[in-house]
Amino acid sequence: MNRQFIMAIAEKDLADVAKNRIAIMVAVVLSIIFAIGVPLLITQIPVLTRGSSNQPSFEEISAIIPPALHEQVAVLSPEQLPIVLILGYLIAPLFLILPLMLSCIIAAEAFVGEKERKTLEALLYTPATDAELFLGKMLASLVPGIAYTWANFVIFAIVTNIAGYPVMSRIWFPTESWLALMIFVVPAIALLGVSATVIISTRVRTFMEAYQVSGLLVVLIIALMIAQSMGLLFLSPVVAVLVSCAFFAIDACLIWIGIRIFSRSELITRI
Repeated sequence: MNRQFIMAIAEKDLADVAKNRIAIMVAVVLSIIFAIGVPLLITQIPVLTRGSSNQPSFEEISAIIPPALHEQVAVLSPEQLPIVLILGYLIAPLFLILPLMLSCIIAAEAFVGEKERKTLEALLYTPATDAELFLGKMLASLVPGIAYTWANFVIFAIVTNIAGYPVMSRIWFPTESWLALMIFVVPAIALLGVSATVIISTRVRTFMEAYQVSGLLVVLIIALMIAQSMGLLFLSPVVAVLVSCAFFAIDACLIWIGIRIFSRSELITRI
């Protein structure tokens, strides 16, 4: 397998990403909502509920959170409690939507986008093998998704600490669970979205078809968030590593299947 061919295909597609208006628009909207809007809103909860008699007690909170968190939240004041629980715990799986959505948008352009722009035929006649074409397209979608998510995580951490400092009186974010999520789970989720979407994009005729089908993967993120909010799953550093291993195993299977079923000759007949 020629790495130079893979890198050349990836570099070409990375250059095209900067011209992808849909990807840029989605990236900006997601950044405003998740990296800025959510922490600004949550850190204002103590101000909005100040003086209210409906604030939950520690006993009520401890009944719905994993025992591993009891010691951490026991030292928090009633004003600090919702900030730490929501931003440091409950909202974490939702952040995985960022790498999944952006990677899927870029990956949806992988082949079907080339087909719509009438540039696929020239690409398929390059000396790269089918596997090199497939992996090059995957790499071009994977890198922006991961880099974008990590950049937004930095913004999220800065906004969380600055906006929450009047209540927290210290720099408390990121937590170990968040760091494990970013380091291990984000690449695994991004790779899942990319590998599945690239396969889909070789089988459909339009970008919207590819993106709509791959968008069903968001259900996995919603399931993780529901499981954590209900106390069924706690994304501790160890659990985050285990979850990432499970996703990487699925990714490996999808990549293997994608390479096996990808055929440039079949794509050429569809142009």
